Amino acid sequence: MDFSGKRVLVFGTGISGIGAARLLKDAGAVPVLFDGNEKLTDKDILARLPDGFDAEIVIGTLSKQLLETIDLVVLSPGVPTDLEIVDRIRSCGIPIWGEVELAWQCSRGDVLAITGTNGKTTTTSLAGEIMRYHLAAGTGPRLDQVHVVGNIGIAYTGVAMQTTKQSVCVAEISSFQLETIHEFHPRVSAITNITPDHLNRHHTMEEYIRVKKLIASNQDERDVCVLNYEDPILREFGEQLRSDETHQSPKVIFFSSGHELEEGFYLEGDRIICRENGERTALVSTREVRLPGKHNYENIMTAAAMTHAWGVPFEEICHVLRVFKAVEHRIEYVAEKGGVVYYNDSKGTNPDAAIRGIQAMDRPTILIGGGYDKDSQYEDWIRAFEGKVRYLVLVGQTREKIAQAAKRCGFNNIIMAETFEEAFSISTEKARPGDAVLLSPACASWGMFPNYEVRGKIFKALVNQLPD
Repeated sequence: MDFSGKRVLVFGTGISGIGAARLLKDAGAVPVLFDGNEKLTDKDILARLPDGFDAEIVIGTLSKQLLETIDLVVLSPGVPTDLEIVDRIRSCGIPIWGEVELAWQCSRGDVLAITGTNGKTTTTSLAGEIMRYHLAAGTGPRLDQVHVVGNIGIAYTGVAMQTTKQSVCVAEISSFQLETIHEFHPRVSAITNITPDHLNRHHTMEEYIRVKKLIASNQDERDVCVLNYEDPILREFGEQLRSDETHQSPKVIFFSSGHELEEGFYLEGDRIICRENGERTALVSTREVRLPGKHNYENIMTAAAMTHAWGVPFEEICHVLRVFKAVEHRIEYVAEKGGVVYYNDSKGTNPDAAIRGIQAMDRPTILIGGGYDKDSQYEDWIRAFEGKVRYLVLVGQTREKIAQAAKRCGFNNIIMAETFEEAFSISTEKARPGDAVLLSPACASWGMFPNYEVRGKIFKALVNQLPD
C-alpha cells in the first residue's frame, strides 16, 4: 500500500501505538494519535513520542468530522475490536488494521509466525536463534537479516522498514494481534496449542479458536503450517487443511509428543525424530537439551519443524537445540537459598501455562499464584498439583476464586496474602531444604504490576536478597 499523504488514525498511544505512528510517518503517512482516556493530556502523549515528532493528537472522543478525513485506522492490540467506538469506525467504511498487518504491509522478506496459548515465547526465541545461527553460518538459502519480533517485546513495526527481500522476521503473534489481520501472509506459521485463555476478550472458546486459526488464513500451497498433533482442535484443523481440494492451503507438518507419525516430528523415547518423504532422521536427545519438560520438547519440535521447512539444515538446528537456554520468566531457575530452589514462571499467566510449570517441578513445592481475572477456570490447574504442592500462597484479585476452586478439588493447604511481598515472605517461611518455591500465578499481572516481566523481576530481586 502507498501510504503517501494518507491520514491514518492510530487508536492507542502505548508502545504499540507509538511504534505504529513512527512507522506510518516513515512510510509517508500523516498519523493522527487517538486515546480514549480522557485523563490524559496532549503533554502526556507527546512525552511518549521521539523528539521532534509532530502528530495531531485527539483525546476522549472521535468526531464525525474527524472520521470523514481518515483513510485508515490502526488499532493497538489492547483495544477490543467490539467496542462501540470501533463499531462506529467500522460503520463509516474505514479499514481497520492492527500493528501486525501494518508492519507486514511495510516490510519485505519472509515471516515465520508463531501463535498458540502457551509456548509462543520459547518457540519464537528458539526459532530466532536457529535462524541467526544459520545467517552466521552463511549456508543454504540467501539470508541477510534476522529479526525476532512481535509479542515477544520487540515491535514488528519497529523493524519493518529495515527489512529486505532476503530478510526473515520470526514473529510471536497473539490472538489480539490476529483479530485485525487482512493480508498478513507468513511463509511458515505454527500454532503450538489451544486451551482456554483471554475469554474476557474473546467471550467464547469458539471465537478464540477462530482467531488463532487466522494465522494460516492467507497461506497457500507454497507455504507451511506447523501444528500440534496432540491438540484435538489442531489435529482436526490440520486434517481440514490437508483435505482442501482446491490445493490452496499450506502444507501441514504435525509434531507430536505422544504418537509416532508417518510424516512430521515426534518424540520417540528420549529422542526427537523427523520423518519426511519416507526418511527417518534422529535429531537430539532430550538429555542433550537445556529445556526441561514435555511442553518444552514440543516447543523444540515446533521451532525445528519451522526452521527446517524454511531451509535450515538439521546440523545447524541441532547445534542450537543443544545450547539454547530457557527464556526469562518461563520456569526460569533463579537461585538456591538455604537449600530451597526458587523458580520464576511469571509468564505462566493462564492455568494451562501454570500446569506446565508444576509439571516441571521434581520436588515438594510452595506455589505462589493469583492475579488478574481473565475469566479462567482453575480446577485443572489444582488437579495438576498431584501431591507436589505443599502450600498454595494466593494473592491478587483472583485469590478467593482460586481458593474456592482448590477446596472443591480437595486441596486445603491455602494461605492468603495481601501483597506480593507478603506472599513471597510466607513462601520462604514455609519452604524447607529440598523444596522449591515457584512463582507460577496462572493469572495475568495487571492490577498489581504493569506486566509479567515486572512481576518476575521483582520476584527475582526478592530471591536474591535472601541470605545464602
